[in-house]
Amino acid sequence: MSLRLGDTAPNFKANTTIGEIDFYDFLGEGWGILFSHPADFTPVCTTELGKTALLKEEFAKRNTKVLAVSVDPLDKHLSWINDINETQQCDVTFPIIADENRTVANLYDMIHPNASETFTVRSLFIIGPDKKVKLIITYPASTGRNFVEVLRVLDSLQLTAKYSVATPADWKDGEDVIVTAAVPTADIPARFPKGHKIIKPYLRTTPQPNK
Repeated sequence: MSLRLGDTAPNFKANTTIGEIDFYDFLGEGWGILFSHPADFTPVCTTELGKTALLKEEFAKRNTKVLAVSVDPLDKHLSWINDINETQQCDVTFPIIADENRTVANLYDMIHPNASETFTVRSLFIIGPDKKVKLIITYPASTGRNFVEVLRVLDSLQLTAKYSVATPADWKDGEDVIVTAAVPTADIPARFPKGHKIIKPYLRTTPQPNK
């Protein structure tokens, strides 16, 4: 059965380019991103892993660890990293899981037979400190992921986990947010002292509370 939002992310042990890891131990008390790529030495994947490496500091600021996974063996991963570093002008230091037995791919439903019976699609999972699945994005193999969007969603998830707010369409970090319906209008000034706007009784906005 496929994972859904709010499900507990399955734990696993795996061989990676930084050694054997226990997934939960690797994440610790922070956030995690687990994303699959169809195969090593492929052009789109090369750019994706390069972009992830270049965003290392951005993920660190968000207390988020990143892991990649494919069904290729460890020796191919290690060789491919050299190409990624060379062509994308980066330094890949995050682990890439060698999932030859498709253990992780099956746990996270990363193989979609109607797209490919053997390779993983471009699935991405954001996992919270409570080990619950907070976000699932799946792209076809032909389309590279937008990692600016991944950071944007991560910012939204971390913000809304702490405050009774939601983020509107196209929201970016630092912009106004929506006060959730769970907060009575009369309570907004005490909860959100930076001010608020009532556009409609069900649409109330306030400056981002953690800025």
